[in-house]
Amino acid sequence: MANLDEPLHKVLGDKTAKVLEKGLELRTAGDLLHHYPRRYATRGELTPLNELLDGEHVTVMAEVVKVQGRTLTRSPGYVLEITVTDGTGQLKLSFFGRKGSYRPEKDLSPGTRGLFAGKISTYRPRSGNVQRQLTHPQYKVVAERTAEQAAQEWADEIIPIYPSTKGLDIETIGKSVGMVLDQLDLPGDPMPEELLRRRGLTGLREAYEGIHRPKSWDELGRARARLKWDEAFVVQVALAQRRLAAAALPAKPRPPSFGGVLAEFDARLPFELTKGQHEVGDEIAADLALEHPMHRLLQGDVGAGKTVVALRAMLQVVDGGGQAALLAPTEVLAQQHYRSITGMLGDLAQAGQIGGAEHATRVALLTGSQGAKARKAALLDAASGTAGIVVGTHALLQETVQFADLGLVVVDEQHRFGVEQRDALREKVDGGRPHVLVMTATPIPRTVAMTVFGDLETSVLGQLPAGRSEIQTHVVPPERPNFLARTWERIREEAAQGRQIYIVCPRIGEKEGDEGDAVAADEDGRRSPLGIMELLPSLEELLPGLRIGVLHGKLHPDEKDAVMRRFTDRELDVLLATTVIEVGVDVPNATVMVIMDADRFGVSQLHQLRGRVGRGSLHGLCLLVTDAEPGSKARERLDAVASTTDGFKLSRLDLEQRREGDVLGASQAGRASSLRLLTLQRDEDVIRDARDEATALVEADPELAGHPGLATVLASLLDEDRAGFLEKT
Repeated sequence: MANLDEPLHKVLGDKTAKVLEKGLELRTAGDLLHHYPRRYATRGELTPLNELLDGEHVTVMAEVVKVQGRTLTRSPGYVLEITVTDGTGQLKLSFFGRKGSYRPEKDLSPGTRGLFAGKISTYRPRSGNVQRQLTHPQYKVVAERTAEQAAQEWADEIIPIYPSTKGLDIETIGKSVGMVLDQLDLPGDPMPEELLRRRGLTGLREAYEGIHRPKSWDELGRARARLKWDEAFVVQVALAQRRLAAAALPAKPRPPSFGGVLAEFDARLPFELTKGQHEVGDEIAADLALEHPMHRLLQGDVGAGKTVVALRAMLQVVDGGGQAALLAPTEVLAQQHYRSITGMLGDLAQAGQIGGAEHATRVALLTGSQGAKARKAALLDAASGTAGIVVGTHALLQETVQFADLGLVVVDEQHRFGVEQRDALREKVDGGRPHVLVMTATPIPRTVAMTVFGDLETSVLGQLPAGRSEIQTHVVPPERPNFLARTWERIREEAAQGRQIYIVCPRIGEKEGDEGDAVAADEDGRRSPLGIMELLPSLEELLPGLRIGVLHGKLHPDEKDAVMRRFTDRELDVLLATTVIEVGVDVPNATVMVIMDADRFGVSQLHQLRGRVGRGSLHGLCLLVTDAEPGSKARERLDAVASTTDGFKLSRLDLEQRREGDVLGASQAGRASSLRLLTLQRDEDVIRDARDEATALVEADPELAGHPGLATVLASLLDEDRAGFLEKT
């Protein structure tokens, strides 16, 4: 007998076990049983022999009339040929191999009646007409008196089709699964008996049988329901334990105070906060007042006012005697945030300086390209606590950066940072953890997954501030060449009205050391994505008289800053750039975003780039130029982006295409997914119910002392890497 941890070589033998390990990384009986069929088929209805068509998958019932073997003339080998008839026509069954190696020779003697299933092919013998054949068909001998009944049962049988790989056929996998099931010994069901009864779920043994050897579609449905529940419930138990542990972690409370920097800032705001900004601000303020760390996702479409909400949270922490760090993915964005925050604060950012307000703090900027003097001053302001707000790039993560009392970490566009990087900031707090606020316009799939699983507190800003305009998005496709001509014409029209335009390409296009922010050369033979330096000469002809600036990641930081300042000051009409402008760039006078080779960008990048326009009272226009053909996956993605500006809808599209990643691990894509049957798109109700059940169980029994089977399953799911990852998220 075999349990789920039994090595496959002990059940199947060394040869088959090695093939399964090499091809599919399956090492134990449990690994194999959780390698579920990707689909199911039936052999189908019986087809008369005179109605067979080339290429059809058929099941026929016929009688053997002739059996003969012959040696192949053009290649070494032997073929066993069996001719069958059903009275309407004849069909040849061909089995290739060594002489005497075939069981059909013993099973299918003349006069035997049987069922035969396979794909019809045709061939023409040297002398004769075209003949139809089945090569290596599946077959089953039937007794004459039960032939019709057996035929129907065999045709209706549900056949599992397994994911396979080169050198490993589906039949080998199916037979191996059958051998494991025949020897399977389960000591007990890991799920609480009362829970199974309450939810009407089948037992685990029955579920394994039903998923791999279903006798009916109803049985298969019950098996899938149970195994989906297991996936959802075990993950939810892990997350419930994590939430319980997080609630016990210390964090210094930073409750709202009156008469401080935040109150002064609010009194000076030149605009009204939206209802959503007030509500989200209240949620964050309440979290900051708690004695355990906040871990909140702030999602809002581009231009929804996330920065103001985050700044108010940072000022609340400053009023509480602490510091806030704003982590930005690029120097362009860090500098933009620094200018924006100091601009909004005015003399509230000039503590200890002439002209500084009574209630004030300081804002420090820390980036990798800073000069020694500026860097030293910023480090000193952070370490001494003089700077209440420190804005920076990855440079903030270095060991030399210290804070006097870090109370809040704000991460802008979290898809640019790994968990390890974010964790490096949190470890700069002695004896506790800072509160964490993550801002994004389009959550990456794993974040959407964690939101559905209930492990992230989420605040959504769905309302655009007054004065912000909608953005229209259109695809410029290859089948409409006049659309591209109209694109250049529209740019000239906008520029003539004093407005500005972004044109974005996937890469720089230099011959050496190119910057491939999206994709470099393709493997499938398509041309390389367009580079800005390749497009620039054409633009000088297409857009005569317009002032064009170039911005990309290889420019010196001072050059990048100078180009952005010229664009912001309206000294340039067109900014030709790579994705360095993806986030944070704020030029209200820019109205058009043209994205060349838009199919080479991800959904999140497209949404972010589009958000660079429509940032003021002027309407925004985004044009997605592509060579992708109608009906292709890339085209469907672009059409979806054009159809909505809802970041969560787009992230769900991304989730559908890329899968959710390893929900309990560091992988951001779907190849390492710990979910095999469960999909976040279709099974939200299962996930929600599992969260409720898991939360109640863990609150009553945090260590799962009364549920040893469940604890064992959880331990196998949470290997050392995943457990460490959960500790840091």
